[in-house]
Amino acid sequence: MNPLISAASVIAAGLAVGLASIGPGVGQGTAAGQAVEGIARQPEAEGKIRDLTPPIGRTDLRMGN
Repeated sequence: MNPLISAASVIAAGLAVGLASIGPGVGQGTAAGQAVEGIARQPEAEGKIRDLTPPIGRTDLRMGN
């Protein structure tokens, strides 16, 4: 295979993986942020809110305790 094509394929694959990871990261950050806002508004619902938050967001929330 042509070395130029091989190099371009590797670069394209790296960019595709990097760009594809942006969406889930933004989504989990938004979910965790909304969970913090919900807990701030209704502290009595903290347990229920934490149960519904994605696992990575829960880890971030617990680090604040």
